[in-house]
Amino acid sequence: MSNWQLFAAFVPILSPMILLAGLRIKAAKAMPLSLLLSAVSAYFVWQMAIMEMAASVLEGWVIALSILWIIFGALFLLNSLKQSGALDVIRHAFFTLSEDARVQMILIAWLFGSFLEGASGFGTPAAICAPLLVSLGFSPLAAVTLALIANSTAVSFGALGTPVLVGLAQGLNLDDENQLQSIALHAIGIDILIASALPLLLCVILTRFFGDKPSWRAGFAMTPFALLSGLAFTLPAYLVAWLFGPEFPSFVGALFGLLLVKEMIDRRIALPRQTWRLNSNPSAPASNVSFGPLRAWSPYLLLVGLLVVSRLSALPFKGWLQSMVLQFENLLGTAIDAKIAPLYLPGTLFFLAALSCHYFHQSRWRQTSAALQISLKTLIPSIVSLGTAVPMVRIFLNSGYNHSGMESMPIALAHWAGMQFSDVWLALAPFVGATGSFIAGSATFSNMMFSGFQQSLAFKSELPQEVVLALQMLGANAGNMICVVNVVAAASVVNLAGQEGRIIRFTLLPMLGYCLLASSVAFILYL
Repeated sequence: MSNWQLFAAFVPILSPMILLAGLRIKAAKAMPLSLLLSAVSAYFVWQMAIMEMAASVLEGWVIALSILWIIFGALFLLNSLKQSGALDVIRHAFFTLSEDARVQMILIAWLFGSFLEGASGFGTPAAICAPLLVSLGFSPLAAVTLALIANSTAVSFGALGTPVLVGLAQGLNLDDENQLQSIALHAIGIDILIASALPLLLCVILTRFFGDKPSWRAGFAMTPFALLSGLAFTLPAYLVAWLFGPEFPSFVGALFGLLLVKEMIDRRIALPRQTWRLNSNPSAPASNVSFGPLRAWSPYLLLVGLLVVSRLSALPFKGWLQSMVLQFENLLGTAIDAKIAPLYLPGTLFFLAALSCHYFHQSRWRQTSAALQISLKTLIPSIVSLGTAVPMVRIFLNSGYNHSGMESMPIALAHWAGMQFSDVWLALAPFVGATGSFIAGSATFSNMMFSGFQQSLAFKSELPQEVVLALQMLGANAGNMICVVNVVAAASVVNLAGQEGRIIRFTLLPMLGYCLLASSVAFILYL
C-alpha cells in the first residue's frame, strides 16, 4: 500500500474526528464535508467505481432512515410521557428512591442502560436514558456524555448476544462451536477488572465536569458504592456467560444489578453520608397527575417486554418480524444491496409504547398529536448529519469495489497495522475493534469485519487467539462511546444537535482508557 493509499484510507476515520472534536464544527456541516473528502479519496486514490460509490450512498440512506426511525420513536415516547405527566411521576419516584444525582446516574445510565442494551441494542440505551437523566435535572451534555460512556460494557452481549453470535460467528473460521463461549468468557473475565470501575469513573466525570461546584472529591466519595454497583452487574453477567453462553449475560446481569443496587440504596449500604445534588435542588419535584409510578412506568415496561419477546429466537415473533423486509437488491446495477426490516426496528416498538400512553395514562389525542409534532421538529437537524455520515461509512466499507485491485479500506488498514505492529499487537488489538465501531456504528459489524483478521494475526504472532479476539470485542464496545452515528442520535433526543464535537471530546479519553486497560489486563493475565 502506497503512502497516498494509506492517507486515503485514513481520511474517513480522521476527518470526522478532526472536524467534530478538533475544529468543533457542527455535525450538520462536518459530516457532509467528511463525505466529500472520503468520496474524493476513494475515487482518485482507491479508484473506486462511480456506480459503486453512488450505490453506497443509496445504501447509506436506507440505513440512515432506519436510524432516524429509532430516534423518532424514542422522541415520540419521551414527548408522550411529558404530555401525559408520567415523566413527572417517574422523576418523583427516582427522587424518592434517592435524591443523590450520582446514585440516579448509576441506576439509569449504568444499570437500566445495560438492561436495555442486553434486550435490544441498536442505540436504544442512550436514546432512552439520556432524556430520563435530563428530566432529573442533568444538563443535556452531561446526560448524553454519561449515557454514551455507560453504554459500553453491556455491548459485548447486547441484543441478546448479537455481537458474538452474529458478529464473531460470521467473521471467524471456527473449528469448535465452544470457541465462541471461550472468547466471550475471556472478554468478560478481562472486563470484570475494567467495567466494574466504570460507575466510579462516571461519578467522577459527573461531579468534576457537570456539577454546580466542580469537585473530584465528591466523585471519589462514591468509591465503595460505585464499585459494588459495577460488580453487581459484571459478576452475575460472568456467571450467566459461563453457565448459559453469550445470549443473556448483559440482560440478566443488569437485571440482577438493578435489584441488588436498589436493595443497597434501601439499606443505605456503602452510600456516602452527604447527598450530592444537581442545580441545588433539595427536594423531589412535585407531580400533579393522579396515577402512580406503576402506571407511569407502564409504557417502558411494555417496551421492555416487546423488545425481549421480539428478540428471543425460541419464540416465533423474531422470525415473523424479520421476514417483513424492504429489499433493495443490486443498487444501480452493482453488487451492493440494502434492506430494512421496519417492524423489527426498536423505533417501531418505541412508537407502540408511545401510543400506549393513550391507554395507560388516559392521554387525549391532542396530547398525542402535540408529542408527534414536537418529535418531528426535533428530528430535523439529525437528517443532514445522518444522511451524510452513514453514506461516508458505506463508501469506506464498500471501497473493495475498485479498479486498483486493493482490498477495502478498513481491511487494508488492518493489514498495514498488523505488518507494522505485530510485535506489540496485544496492546493494539482493542483499538482495531474500537475503530470498527467508530466507523461502522456497530460492535456487531466491527466484530464481523475484523475478527478474521485478528484471528489470523494472533496465529502469526503466536498470541492466544481467544485473548486477541476478546480484546477485539472489548475494543468494539469502547468504540460505541465515540461512534458518530450514536453521538448524533443521542444528541438529537435531548435537543443537542450541533454539539456532537463537545460530546466526543468528553467520551474520547474514556474510550482510549478502556482500550488501554483492556490490553494491559490481558497482558498481565495471559502473557
